This record gives sequence, C-alpha cells and structure tokens, in this order.
Amino acid sequence: MIRLAILGATGSIGRSTLEVVARHPGRFEVVALTSNRRVEALAAQVARVRPRLAVVGDEGASLPMPRAGTEWRRGRGAVLEAATLPDVDVVVNALVGSAGLEPTLLALEAGHRLALANKESLVAGGPLVLQAAGRGGAEIVPIDSEHSAILQCIEGYDRSAVQRITLTASGGPFRGRNPAQLQHVRPSEALNHPTWDMGAKITVDSATLANKALEVIEAHYLYGFGYERIGAVVHPQSIVHSFVEFVDGSVLAQMGFPTMELPILYALNYPERVEDGTLRTYDPVRASPLTFEDIDHEAFPLFGLGVEAGRRGGCAAAVYNAGNEIAVQAFLEERVRFPEMADVVEAALDGVGVHEIHDVEDVLAADGEARSLALRAVKRLERVRTETTA
Repeated sequence: MIRLAILGATGSIGRSTLEVVARHPGRFEVVALTSNRRVEALAAQVARVRPRLAVVGDEGASLPMPRAGTEWRRGRGAVLEAATLPDVDVVVNALVGSAGLEPTLLALEAGHRLALANKESLVAGGPLVLQAAGRGGAEIVPIDSEHSAILQCIEGYDRSAVQRITLTASGGPFRGRNPAQLQHVRPSEALNHPTWDMGAKITVDSATLANKALEVIEAHYLYGFGYERIGAVVHPQSIVHSFVEFVDGSVLAQMGFPTMELPILYALNYPERVEDGTLRTYDPVRASPLTFEDIDHEAFPLFGLGVEAGRRGGCAAAVYNAGNEIAVQAFLEERVRFPEMADVVEAALDGVGVHEIHDVEDVLAADGEARSLALRAVKRLERVRTETTA
C-alpha cells in the first residue's frame, strides 16, 4: 500500500492523480488532501477517498461539517504539516507557483519521495531543493511529461553517457504567428490549448513558451546537466515527450498520446511499472506524421529570457518565475497584451539583478522584489496605453 499526500488536489494534476488512484484500488491510500480555496471541490474528493487530513490553505475559508475519520484544518501551516506527515510514502506537490517551494523542501527533509508537478520549486530554489533532498535522503520523481520522459530514457545509465537532452514543446495555440499577429490575441485564445488540458496559468505559459524555459531550468537541477546540453524544439503533435542523445550518437525518445495520467502513474509507482488498461494505447499510424520545428525566439521571447535567467544563476530564475506569474495574471485580467508579458518579466530581471541564494528567505526576498517591479511595469504599460488612446 502506497500512502499519498496530495497538495493541490483540486487542480488539474491533483484531479488526475485521484483518477489514477481510483483505477488501482488497494494499491494506494490517500492520507491527506489540500486545496487553497476550493472548499466544495475538496469536500467532494474527501467524500470519495476519505483521507485522514483535509486542508484548505485559505485562512478565511469556511470549513464543511467534518466527516467521520477526516480532520479538517485550514491555513498554510496545515498545508506544510500535510507535506511532512510521518506515515506518508509519496507527497504529490501539484501546487501552482512559487508557493510550492516550502512544501517541497519540507517533504524532502522529512525523507518522503516527492512526485513533483510544481516546477517552480526547482526554478525558484533549485540549490535549496537539492540540499533538502540530500539532508532527508529523499528522491524527486518528476510528474511533468517531459521530465518523466527523460527519467524513463536515462534510467539505468550513468549521467556521463548522456550527450544532450531535448525537451519538446507543443508550440501552443499561437504556433506560427508572428509578433504583429500576437498583439491583440485574447486570454480566451491563449487558454485554448491544442493538445493538453491544463490549468489557466500553465496553459498561458505554454502559449508564451515560458513553460518550456521553466522546464529547461528544472532539467538542469533534476539531472545535473549544463545548459549547453539542454535544448528544446516545437513538436505540435505532443507525442514525443523528450529525446535523450547519448555519447555514442544513439537517441532514445519516450512517446505516447498526451495525457498527464501516464507520468503520474509512473511517478507514484517509480521505479515499478503498473498496468493500466484505460490509458490510450499508442498507435504509430494514427499518430503520424510527427513533425518538429525550431522555436521562434522573436515571437516568443519569454523562452530565451527564462533560459538566460537560468544561466545567470543566483536568484535570477526566481525573479523570472515571479515576474512571469505577475505577467500571466495581468494578461488574464486583460491589463497587458500578450507580447507585453515579456516586457513585464524583463523589467523584473533588470531591476533585481543577480544575488546569491543561501536560504528560503533569500528566495522570498527576490520573489517579493520581482513581483513589486513587475506590478510597477504592468501599471506603466496600462498608463501608456491609456495615454495613447486618449
């Protein structure tokens, strides 16, 4: 029996995790579920799986009437407690944004296997995450389809045998459009992803290719490869999830129809493989043709900005991540245009500079400063637009 704590249970990854759990009765026990503020959705999940602990992160939320066997709590402290419960085997971190960093650190220090969907943990605090894993003797198994693919391809090989890894990107809904055509795209268009069903933030990140930059940084920490050995290409069909090229010239790829349930199943059972008859069987004829393209850096500058932030080291990746979170929210609220998200992030990167990260407080300080600068940039862009149209 594999005992699970699922952080961010009501989001897309959390829901998919519970779907996987439901198909394998007797294999998993859900010990804890958390959600930031979706109380009704969380209550429905609690009624189905009956965890020992249910947590709403929002301090002001009204909790439902407790059910027998489940303790309801609220607040960030209770979320952190869920990440460190002593009788948990696997913590699924499906939280959104940099709020996932502290639960990641605590879960690893507690010695739990971390099934990680919260890429911002590694992006914002990569060195701290690796140190926490070392202190706790814990392992990180990624849920991102690209990083799950890499893990599956390099399993059993020494890292020195790997020449290069290549992540694939769908290209999002705006693949092939030039900068001028992106000036007036709407949030509803950005949220209409051609191959994946994800939450709003990550879907916009996919549209800007910021998500792929975050994954490049994540790969650097997960697998210890220098940035010169990590690349990315656009693959519209989302069938090949990543490539691994070895020093002898051989290339391995992990393939499958796009579903997050496959990497979730792999992460929960790692290193064992478990049969799941409901997942779509790969058919190479129906999946053909498979095509690949270079990333258009002019149309999607957030990719290059993110990779460069990773190369700069220190707090730069944390600043990029925080600035991007502000930019995405501003775009969803129609306060900035699609191309202006890069301007918002660049303002944060230019304003904060590069400082070394020694502890969580350093990450939080960089994050806070970046958000302040990004918000200032959003207001400046709004003001310019108002003056222009007046």
